[in-house]
Amino acid sequence: MKTNRLEAFSDGVIAIIITIMVLELRRPEGADWHALTEHGLRGHLMAYILSFVYLGIYWNNHHHMLHLTGKITGGILWANLHLLFWLSLVPLVTSWMGEHPGEPVPAAVYGIVMLLAAISYYILQQTIIRAQGHGSALAAAVGKDLKGKISPAIYLAAIGAAFVATWLAQAMYVLVALMWLVPDRRIERYRA
Repeated sequence: MKTNRLEAFSDGVIAIIITIMVLELRRPEGADWHALTEHGLRGHLMAYILSFVYLGIYWNNHHHMLHLTGKITGGILWANLHLLFWLSLVPLVTSWMGEHPGEPVPAAVYGIVMLLAAISYYILQQTIIRAQGHGSALAAAVGKDLKGKISPAIYLAAIGAAFVATWLAQAMYVLVALMWLVPDRRIERYRA
């Protein structure tokens, strides 16, 4: 199978996930600027923005990774579904953390879902590299993948921090998003 079918399917799933997230947002009660800063709405909006950025990062990196993938195997299909499973839980944990922004359990569960999504992305990446060989274009482009190794460590620390200072855990989630928000040019350079 060529990569375009897998990419189209994944794009559709991510688009649906984002749609579900935005539908979970409450509309403001009032018609003034103060209505946008209500505590409940502010928590939901902040959680939505963070999760939207995360989903955008996954979509972008997934897109670039598949452009260096020659063919799709059964293992790659299952590894991709594994990633999409964890990403499909993002609307649930986003809504929960947005509803309870200062509570440790929703903040920790958000981190657990992000950690498992990161692990599943790594599994997908390694499954593609194994299928194409360690001399493949993707293997060369990924290299040592320092950001990919640091992110799970920060997620683990944030999960623990959620029970000490929820704001610290949330700041760590923002830190990981900012790390990945800076465009990763390794794959683009390799394709050029």
